[in-house]
Amino acid sequence: MRADPAVKTPMGELRLDIGVRNGRSLATGQYHRGALRVLRPHYLDESGQVCYMVVNPGGAFLGGDLYTLDITVAEDARLLLTTQSATKVYKTPATFAEQRMTVRLGAHSCLEYVPGQLIAYRGAAYRQSALIEMDASASLIMAEVVTPGWSPDGRPFRYEQLRLRNEVRYGGRLLAIDNVLLTPPSDGTSDVAALPVADISGLALMEGFSHLGSLLVVDPRVDAVLVAELQKLLLEHEPDTLTGISQLNGPGFVVRALSGSTSRLTSMMNAVTALLRERWFNQAPLNLRKY
Repeated sequence: MRADPAVKTPMGELRLDIGVRNGRSLATGQYHRGALRVLRPHYLDESGQVCYMVVNPGGAFLGGDLYTLDITVAEDARLLLTTQSATKVYKTPATFAEQRMTVRLGAHSCLEYVPGQLIAYRGAAYRQSALIEMDASASLIMAEVVTPGWSPDGRPFRYEQLRLRNEVRYGGRLLAIDNVLLTPPSDGTSDVAALPVADISGLALMEGFSHLGSLLVVDPRVDAVLVAELQKLLLEHEPDTLTGISQLNGPGFVVRALSGSTSRLTSMMNAVTALLRERWFNQAPLNLRKY
């Protein structure tokens, strides 16, 4: 893997501070610079939860790009954060593209982070990290879908490497480090289609699946009974998707799923979050279709 550059100047910076006023969550501080913006806030229901959509006017990540997000959700505030479209990472010949995110969650606050899919094209190297510091009464739901880019003739590109790392500090202690490293096999060929069939169906390419879905949930109401209920739901929901759920050493869990379809992974994660939103917050399932 290529060495880290000595210094990276952010191509885009975003800071968003969320508080509460008259029962509704809203921005109490907002700053952006470069190629990151947020659209005006939306309220999708009567719960008072505010929804912000992050926009990258550049449309994609290129080699050497660094984007930083700093999110604070104050006591009792609730934020739903998404993106306008998929995050695309194009070929990065010099060095990797990167996104760093810092999150602070106050007492009884909630963050739902549901970005569009991450699409890595041929030759792309990308790193994404999130450091989450949360009160022991706060709630966190983070979703991610990773998709390989495709060529016009339908052949899959081959990204170089993806590193996705989430570190969660809960109530002042380290709760979890969720670290995903995806590195397709490197044998000098330029396309997966050029490899023998036996070489594209093994563990290195996610057991023949092309798409990865992850869901990280931390909340004081998570227990073994809930995890068992969700495990049954996952088994029944998408028979063509390989899924697993693991309870953390504390009040949280991670879902990992493999599929050949973004829509199937999104549907699976929506089923899990729909149950949590209804049970914990008396809210309807998310509908984040962007027109």
